[in-house]
Amino acid sequence: MSRDTGAAPPGGRLGGYTAAGALATGAHYATLTGLVEGLAVAPGVAAGMGAALGALVAYALNRRLAFAATAAPHRQALPRFLAVAAGGAVLHGVLVWLGTSRLGLHYLLVQAAATGGILLIGYELNRRWSFAPPPAR
Repeated sequence: MSRDTGAAPPGGRLGGYTAAGALATGAHYATLTGLVEGLAVAPGVAAGMGAALGALVAYALNRRLAFAATAAPHRQALPRFLAVAAGGAVLHGVLVWLGTSRLGLHYLLVQAAATGGILLIGYELNRRWSFAPPPAR
């Protein structure tokens, strides 16, 4: 269990986590469209660069908005956060694939449901593991 006892931001820690995710998504999409439309970078490359920037923005904002009271050092929190993000991306792809190809559901419906579920799973993993303070010595 985490010793995170600091004051929660408006909307609580989950609200801060959700806000950070929304802003990180904005950074991802702005990078993607700016590179493709402004610099003629290939969409796949631009999407990867946008996702990388989005992950770093999400980490920085989550550390400040959702998990500011934790004592987890960057050398612990950042690799764990990125592992959770990578796992969430894989799970997202699998769920959307299953929902569309196996269940015949519309991709936007599956996308929305997967996003909501993965948001909650990612929040809990990051709260309990990525940003958890190191054990007391």
